[in-house]
Amino acid sequence: MLNLLMGEKLAIVSPKVQTTRHRIKGILTEKDYQIIFSDTPGIIEPKYKLHEKMMRAVKNSLEDADLALLLADVNENWEESDEIFSSLKLNVPAIVVINKIDTASQEKIKEAISFFENKPYSKKIVTISALSGINKKKFLKTILEFLPEGEKFYSEDEITDLSTKFFVGELIREKIYELFEQEIPYHTAVIVQEFKEKLTLIKIRVEIIVHRETQKGIILGEGGKMIKKLGTAARQEIEKFLEQKVFLELFVKVKPNWRENDLQLKEYGY
Repeated sequence: MLNLLMGEKLAIVSPKVQTTRHRIKGILTEKDYQIIFSDTPGIIEPKYKLHEKMMRAVKNSLEDADLALLLADVNENWEESDEIFSSLKLNVPAIVVINKIDTASQEKIKEAISFFENKPYSKKIVTISALSGINKKKFLKTILEFLPEGEKFYSEDEITDLSTKFFVGELIREKIYELFEQEIPYHTAVIVQEFKEKLTLIKIRVEIIVHRETQKGIILGEGGKMIKKLGTAARQEIEKFLEQKVFLELFVKVKPNWRENDLQLKEYGY
């Protein structure tokens, strides 16, 4: 959704749940307006300290927002979404955004609208497809109806407040979600240790942190096959993002229980 609204790839995408771990700001500046979008982790019951920090990012985003966009999948359980939206106890107006309408019948879409339209948190409902872009202009127009007038916070050429290094790490994490199954993506952190711009390319050195030796073995693969595959896929994506040639080095380190360690979480940017 953030990528659609921005017209740029700022958030990594995966069919697996809990892909987003940080709050990512997208700054959209046009002639008459500037909108700052905060893409947050999905709302979950925290099981360890990493989850707690992710939920803090959600709370902080809601506290300084003028408007909440509550995303509901037209094909999933609306009762569950309603329960989560109600539990937020919002102090700002909210638009319920019914997504993936390109995969549902008109009847199903009408049912979803009918379900959400009288909820106390719902000031307006928008239907959209983040994948195909259906109703994007209408969605932006609806958002602007709720935003206050004021000065711009950011200059016109800024599209985010996060560093290039952050997005490089995220693109590698996206490829981990693509290539590995079960617990591997959720037990992994990606740290960009070196980012050096040379004359003809950018040299990037990255550490992939895992919980256990067995997970390190899975990421390396037999004869280093999987780490090579990951490196190639990530490098191609990073080169597309940076529009420059990249030399990428990947190393895998084992740090048991890093998701519960405050010092390590801070070191890894959480």
